[in-house]
Amino acid sequence: MEPESLKMPGKFVRLRMWIRKHPKKAWMIAGISLIIIGFLVTFGVIALQPKTTVKPTKKTVVSKQVPKPVYYSLLTGEQVADQAAITQPVTAIMMENSPDARPQSGLKEAEVVYEAVAEGGITRFLAVYQQHKPQLIGPVRSLRPYYLDWATPYDGSIAHVGGSKNALDTVRNGNYRDIDQFFNAGSYWRATDRYAPHNVYTNFAKLDALNAAKGYTTSNPQPFERADDSKQQPVQDGTQVDLTISSPLYNSSYAYDASTKLYARSEGGAPHLDREAGQIQARVVIALRVNMSTVFEDGYRESITTVGSGNAMIFQNGHAIQATWAKDSPTSQLKFTDAAGQPVKLARGTTWISAIPNSGGNVSWK
Repeated sequence: MEPESLKMPGKFVRLRMWIRKHPKKAWMIAGISLIIIGFLVTFGVIALQPKTTVKPTKKTVVSKQVPKPVYYSLLTGEQVADQAAITQPVTAIMMENSPDARPQSGLKEAEVVYEAVAEGGITRFLAVYQQHKPQLIGPVRSLRPYYLDWATPYDGSIAHVGGSKNALDTVRNGNYRDIDQFFNAGSYWRATDRYAPHNVYTNFAKLDALNAAKGYTTSNPQPFERADDSKQQPVQDGTQVDLTISSPLYNSSYAYDASTKLYARSEGGAPHLDREAGQIQARVVIALRVNMSTVFEDGYRESITTVGSGNAMIFQNGHAIQATWAKDSPTSQLKFTDAAGQPVKLARGTTWISAIPNSGGNVSWK
C-alpha cells in the first residue's frame, strides 16, 4: 500500500513543493499572516469589551467673596448701619448755657458741639445732630452769625429762637434751612419748670416732622478727616485740659479717662451735666484761638472771626497736638494741619470745639 502522504490531494502536494522551493517567501507570507491574525484578534477583543462613557470633569467655580460695604458717619467718623444713615438730614440747634439754663437736655447726645461767647461773657452752644435723636432738647436760644458759619458746612437745618439782626438777615436770605421757632411755634414748647427766656424746648419727633414737611429729607455734610487710633502718631501728653473762655462761670475743663478714651467735661468748677444723661463726655476736644471783638448791631454783640486761619490745640487719646485751623469760606469745613503742614486726623467720636479768644483766653494742659 502507498504511504498516507502519497494519498494527499494534489493541491497540498503542490503547496508543499512550492514551500520547499521558496522558503523565504513562505516565511514572509507566514509572518504577514500572523500579524494580520493578531490585529484581527486584538480588534475583536476591544470591540467586545463594554463601552464606558467618560464624563467631562466639571471645573470648580470659586466664588469671590465681595466685602460688605462699611459706612462711617460724616459727623463723628464712627461706623453706621448703611448709606441711608449718612445722608439723613442734619439738624444744628442753638442751646443756651447761662446758669439758669443748666443742666441742659440732649446736649450729651450731640455729635459735634461748638462753644463760644454769645454776649456779656456768656457762652452758648451750637449742637449738631444726625445719627442721634434725643427726645428732649433745650433750652433753645437765639442765633449769632459765627455759629451760622460753623453750621453751614453740615448742610443741615438751623433750629433757634430768633437771633441778632445780622444772623437773621443771613439765615432768612433763602440759602439756609431756617427752622426758627418764630415761624414754627408748633415744633417747640415752653417748659413750666423754668422761666422765660430759659425754657424753650423741642425734640426730634417734632424736628424730624418739621424737616420732612419742608422737604429737608437729606443732608450732605462736609466731614472732618478721621482715623483709627492705631494710625495716630504719639505727641505730648494732654490728659487734663483747661480752657479759659471768659469767666469762672463759663470756663471749662476736661479730664481724660484712658479706659474709655473719653474726656469728661466740667464747667464752672463742677461736672457739666446733661439733665437726663449725666456728665457730658467728648472723644475729641479742640480749642480754636480766634479773634473776638464787640460790635454794635441792634445792641452790643460779640463778633468772632470764623474765616481764615489761626492756632489750635487738639486733644485726643490722652495727647495734645499743636495745630493750625483754616476755613476758606463760610460754607467750607474747618481743616486742621500740624507743624509740618500735614492734615491732623481726628479720632472717631463726639467732638467738642471751643472758640478761645486770642485776647484774654487761654488753653493749658498737662
